[in-house]
Amino acid sequence: MSQLTTRLARSPSHSIKLKGSSIHTYESQNEENEEDLQGGRDASPSPSSARLRSNTSSIYTENTEKPRWKRHLLTLAWFIADQWFLVALGFLILLASQIQVPGSQQKKKEIVVTYLCVALIFFITGCTLPTNVLLQNYGRWKIHLFVQIQSFLLTSATVYAVVSLCATNQEFMDAGLLVGMIFSGAVPTTISSNVIMTKQANGNQALTVVQSTLGNFLGPFISPLLVLMYLQSGAWYTKVVPGIGSGGFGELYRRVFMQLGLSLFLPFVVGQAVQNLFPNVTKKIFADWRLSKLGSWSLLIIVWQTFDQAFETGAFKSVKANNIVFIVFMSVVFYALWTTICFFLSRLWLSKADTIAVVYVVPAKTPAMGVPLSNVIFAGISPIVASKLQIPMVIFQGLQIAAGSLLTLVFRMWIRVEESEKLEDCERRQDGSLQRD
Repeated sequence: MSQLTTRLARSPSHSIKLKGSSIHTYESQNEENEEDLQGGRDASPSPSSARLRSNTSSIYTENTEKPRWKRHLLTLAWFIADQWFLVALGFLILLASQIQVPGSQQKKKEIVVTYLCVALIFFITGCTLPTNVLLQNYGRWKIHLFVQIQSFLLTSATVYAVVSLCATNQEFMDAGLLVGMIFSGAVPTTISSNVIMTKQANGNQALTVVQSTLGNFLGPFISPLLVLMYLQSGAWYTKVVPGIGSGGFGELYRRVFMQLGLSLFLPFVVGQAVQNLFPNVTKKIFADWRLSKLGSWSLLIIVWQTFDQAFETGAFKSVKANNIVFIVFMSVVFYALWTTICFFLSRLWLSKADTIAVVYVVPAKTPAMGVPLSNVIFAGISPIVASKLQIPMVIFQGLQIAAGSLLTLVFRMWIRVEESEKLEDCERRQDGSLQRD
């Protein structure tokens, strides 16, 4: 065994104690490997990878010696600790369904959450994302085309095909929901959850930031054109939104780009400046003290705000139950289909870290921009129709975040396999060097 392996194996492991047994959370490993993985290529194996491999067998042996019910209990406890975000998400959606902010305060709540929580997420991202990695990813124009074509054209075209099939039976689906499905397929990707999930999955967070911000910059220009194109068919369900596009896009552009500037670009630039001016302090606060978790809590508040508004307006009570079930089912199908397509296309030419970033960006849709877009594109419609239009988007958001949280488990394991292979290759090279000496 080489000197390198001996040194790594003696390093202390990072674990949590649950009823006397050690269950590895991998969180410390994720944070240590984050900078290498963000680059997407040539990430060298870290000491934490060796610690993981050296401790896995002992953890497994210790747990298999316990009774089966205790092993199941420990596995459940590990899952809850690892997927705390998903558990909290379910609780907040349940809370929003029972207790809502009064309608008179909804607008104020939306403004505070939209600006403050998103700004906090991107300030933290700016403080923790290396500037050189970010600049490298901005210059990758081929990936820009690859991601944005899928994010706008692939998603909207598949949704329109399904809506066209559903529209053959006018008694099957509500017209407002069909238009809402078309609209949700045409809106740009989300930003906050993409950045958080990519980080948790050890993907290329810099690439996610670049593609998400680019998509939201293009969204106000591309999404209305796509929606207008699909609704020009004159199908029976389009009559529920007469005179679309009459709300004036100038006001939309002003509002959207003001929001992007104040809640995204400004805090991100400030975070980058803080990181480069005070690197040691920044690392201590966000890595050692783990205050970067504030970004995850901010995302939970954003999701709660969306569902709180949907329940307060009575959107879910305005349509038949079987229509809601169909929307949920198709949301799962769409997410799985888009994820599968972009995953296999990405693996043809991208690294694992880049693939993870693309998989989170392409299928995601943003109510944060979708709501103001719908208010302008469909100006003058009744409140009940406006609520129906937003139901598919709100449901899809909850499902995409839940699915993305579960995928972090799969992607972390996938990344660790690559790290383990690189570690073994490093050990072989080290052994060969020592033997020659």
